Amino acid sequence: MTIDEITDYIEGLGGVLTLAPQRGDGTPEISWGDLFFYYAPSGDVPKAQPFATIVTKDYPDDRGSRLDRPNTFRVNVAAGAAEFEQLADLSAADPSIADVVIAHPVYGSLNWVAVVNPGSHTAAILRSLLRASHRRARDRVERRARVGGTEA
Repeated sequence: MTIDEITDYIEGLGGVLTLAPQRGDGTPEISWGDLFFYYAPSGDVPKAQPFATIVTKDYPDDRGSRLDRPNTFRVNVAAGAAEFEQLADLSAADPSIADVVIAHPVYGSLNWVAVVNPGSHTAAILRSLLRASHRRARDRVERRARVGGTEA
């Protein structure tokens, strides 16, 4: 799966706002080139965390995936507790191995999962995780709207 294929899939889920930080837009340089996906049908950036991200480089506190290698990226998904627990042996995987679902190297304790360079072994489970994460984000926004809140 390519970054474009994954982005198209996520945006096809509906109501998705994709942030793509780049030079000159006021975002921190470390985020340039990465993608952040929110459920935000209004088009306004919510105050909530994204439901998925794609990162294209190592961050200072997150070098285990070795994203400094050519053509290497990682998809990160806010999995629910149930989905997280269903995935086999997330703690044992080397975070730099491609096409394997792992606990996110930094946010695994918050039920985030990650896949470096998703391919044939992880495509179906990644799509399922993305759909579930999108659904949870949508449900939160709709629940807040019903009780008079905002997308935040």
